[in-house]
Amino acid sequence: MSRAARSPRRLTAVIGAAALALTLAACTPDPVTEQYRQGSETGYIAGEFQVDEIDLADRGEPVVWESTTDTGEPLSSEDVLGDVVVVNFWYAGCAPCRVEAAHLEDVWQQYRDQGVSFVGVNTFDQPDQARSFAEKWGVTYPSVIDANDAAVKLAFAAATPIQATPVTLVLDREGRVAARIIGAIDSPSILSTLVADTLEEKA
Repeated sequence: MSRAARSPRRLTAVIGAAALALTLAACTPDPVTEQYRQGSETGYIAGEFQVDEIDLADRGEPVVWESTTDTGEPLSSEDVLGDVVVVNFWYAGCAPCRVEAAHLEDVWQQYRDQGVSFVGVNTFDQPDQARSFAEKWGVTYPSVIDANDAAVKLAFAAATPIQATPVTLVLDREGRVAARIIGAIDSPSILSTLVADTLEEKA
């Protein structure tokens, strides 16, 4: 299915593929996770653009994480619990991350007052580089720095395969992975639809 075919309408849940992906995540390390375990710092693996919306019955446990933002403030899953949360994995030298930055910011501005939080996870840079990127590309939501121990990335990799950078996850109000976008977002529409779908779910 092409991107154009997905973008203008509600996304159909990919139940079988999402359930299989969640099952495999528990026993088969994905390429990016392996890079971290082996000490690689690049974190970029080009892959085919993919969108998965995960049915309620197939979601795993809430993802528990904690880290420090590029401005030195603590931020954790507890701080955003109860919100629909968009988590975007990125780093400053990733060209697709630059392409999608404005689209992520657009969706953040659209939903920021509707019980939605955005969190960037910088997988490679130190705080000054992350802040410089945010200033240059107009990103106003917080990012945590995960370059030193990859703790946040590994916490999410235990719940769903993270096979490329960038990758964007939508978490439901319980902190479970409800949707996944692999690859750069080329317009706000897909992410906006996923956020709206998750907001409409009964608490």
